[in-house]
Amino acid sequence: MDTHEEKVITAQFILLLGGARSGKSSFAERLATQSGRSVAYIATAQASDADMLQRIQLHQSTRPAHWQTIEEPLQLANAVQRAASVADVLLLDCMTTWLGNWLLAQGEHDLEASSLRSAHLYARVQAEAHSFLASIAALPSTKTLLVVSNEVGLGIVPAYPLGRVYRDLLGLLNQRLAAAAQRVYLLVAGLPVDLKKLQEEILI
Repeated sequence: MDTHEEKVITAQFILLLGGARSGKSSFAERLATQSGRSVAYIATAQASDADMLQRIQLHQSTRPAHWQTIEEPLQLANAVQRAASVADVLLLDCMTTWLGNWLLAQGEHDLEASSLRSAHLYARVQAEAHSFLASIAALPSTKTLLVVSNEVGLGIVPAYPLGRVYRDLLGLLNQRLAAAAQRVYLLVAGLPVDLKKLQEEILI
């Protein structure tokens, strides 16, 4: 069980969730543009094949040319610090790709042999989440951080162990980020649903 105590986050932290092609990245970019402030885009994707390269190029073509771009596949806390030094609005796209990069970097390709391996991964990704949230808590209150992540828990259960571990890790990571964020939007067919507002209404 994770026992980390998170520091209070005073910067505006907004989490945007959704499935593939749900409109979450476009909505995040729209929020950043509408702010009228300087923007730094933290890109976690790596051009590992032709399809990914095409996706990266498409994203690059739709972003305003004056935005700062920071490419960082693994070191999120460092990327947040670098982005905050050059802009007021930080847009991280996305946690889903970061987790894939991170999981591959652990060298755990065969999880059939022991459930202890996946348990170690759970503990390590929680430590990464703590470090990331600490970097957000260190941001000045004048900064805004938009974080994009996928909701992958609504489809079929992956047929192979690594896929199941990835799905579970991302679900845990999203929960941790959602608890810390001031606003959480779920994008469905391009439409944002304010989850924190719904939670407030349910609690009344």
